[in-house]
Amino acid sequence: MIDQSLQIIRRQALAESQLPDTTHPLIKRVLANRAITQAKQVDYSLKNLHDPYLLKGMDQAVERLWQALKLQERIVIAGDFDADGATSVAVLMRGFQQMGFQHLQFVVPDRFRFGYGLSAEFVDEIALLKPQLIITVDAGISSVDGVAHANQLGIEVMITDHHLPGEQLPDACAILNPNQLGCLFPSKALAGVGVAFYLLVALRKFLREQAWFTAHIPEPNLADLLDLVALGTVADVVPLDYSNRILVNQGLARIRAGKACVGIQQLLQIAGKDYRYVASTDIAFAIAPRLNAAGRLDDMSQGIMLLLTDSQDLAHEFAQLMDEFNRDRRVIEQQMQQEALQITEQVISRYQSFPRGLSLYHEQWHQGVVGLVASRIKERVHRPVIAFAKADNGELKGSGRSIVGVHLRDTLADMATQHPDLITRFGGHAMAAGLTLQADKLEAFEHAFTQQLAHYPANLFEPTIETDGDVAVDDMNLYVAQLLRDIPWGSQLPEPLFEGEFFLHKSTVLAEKHLKLLLSVNGQVQHNLPAILFNAKPHHHAAIAADKIYLMYRMAVNHYRGMQSLQLIVEDIRLVR
Repeated sequence: MIDQSLQIIRRQALAESQLPDTTHPLIKRVLANRAITQAKQVDYSLKNLHDPYLLKGMDQAVERLWQALKLQERIVIAGDFDADGATSVAVLMRGFQQMGFQHLQFVVPDRFRFGYGLSAEFVDEIALLKPQLIITVDAGISSVDGVAHANQLGIEVMITDHHLPGEQLPDACAILNPNQLGCLFPSKALAGVGVAFYLLVALRKFLREQAWFTAHIPEPNLADLLDLVALGTVADVVPLDYSNRILVNQGLARIRAGKACVGIQQLLQIAGKDYRYVASTDIAFAIAPRLNAAGRLDDMSQGIMLLLTDSQDLAHEFAQLMDEFNRDRRVIEQQMQQEALQITEQVISRYQSFPRGLSLYHEQWHQGVVGLVASRIKERVHRPVIAFAKADNGELKGSGRSIVGVHLRDTLADMATQHPDLITRFGGHAMAAGLTLQADKLEAFEHAFTQQLAHYPANLFEPTIETDGDVAVDDMNLYVAQLLRDIPWGSQLPEPLFEGEFFLHKSTVLAEKHLKLLLSVNGQVQHNLPAILFNAKPHHHAAIAADKIYLMYRMAVNHYRGMQSLQLIVEDIRLVR
């Protein structure tokens, strides 16, 4: 009998797999468990990308850019301070330059002065550059006041965004957002960088029809930008639907072929990753955090410069800086996480039962790191969590993370409707959102948040762990691990998690917190399987006193001194009784 702490749910295929017979049976099974059963669902050719003109507003956007190109107007690309925003800026800057635009600049808002989006104050700073056109990336759909202010100054604004719109849209010259009302674009899951890429595809088609491309301005190969698109898409944790899987798969292929921009090459090198075998998980857990750290702690402009430079030396310097930011971020996050756990215990003690959502605040917390803290606590308690930090003018800025089935942005929208004076600003997605409120309204917000979550079914708040079942002994090998590695896993297409019984032959504690294990399936040590569990908890240490244990694990490829080998990454250990 298995000692249970989380309910284990085995994924089940809803339809029989029709993938080619050449597909490995285990790959067929895990893909079918994710509703991928047809050959066309794994055909990641660029010819299968959607028509960019299905994006509402694309005609207006392209016509406005054509005017700007003919007149060589000054364009400022207004970025955002996360990896999606940074890659979006880099994609447009590189793409526009290749198409002949000559007066391009980018700016990123200071998150501590201006906050998120195109605020009126941020527009005043951009206006000093005297642009005729501002193009927002990964932001702007909620910037009604900022766009109005730009219009008053005689500056037109084009919005490219993917966040959910509010009731009122900005008065922009063009809006590209697959989630705006009336948009027929099939993929609603595009990241900001995906929207930027589709804008370039549409513009290139238009310019081709205008016979714009000559020997002087050759037609650009936009596939060269897909390494950046893949990075931004994975980093923003948007659902990997078919459209996004094409973008990520193609981007990974370019990186593995050694064709990534030098900035990504240097980030991989400093993270100790071999570009030839890079996986989507490497982007998510090694590359994106380093790039994001610049925007969390300092200025994302440095991260954008890393992605724009073609100099190996300069890219190396920027990558080292990103790595330093990331180390600082880890220290800050560790301290904040400990404080958050203590606050969580205090909050829980005020309720007779475990609240369905948590609102956490500490006056010393860092604005750029509260989102990570919310994510860590959410993983611990399986509840939506919003962490707040002190801002200016008596305000608090919060960043929230949610669980599957609880739409965080819609929850905040409902709260704003019922309590009009509670939330100053908000925006985001189903799984993540940001907001601002007055500090003296935190307690009222906490109460309203808990009340709103009471409308969701109770079973959503029961912690579960989903697996793909066991793995046959013959399939537990390096070849299958390599096949699994090369699939673009991500949000709503989770990397496979397996379960099964193992004999434990040896355990070693590494760095006082990780567990290195030597396992076998048949009890014979000569058929050993190396495994590692990171950041072990007390019950994990108790479980390894047994000779036989039950594991939830991932099959991974370990690289060491030029050699590859199978390694199990353990997520949980349970006793076998």
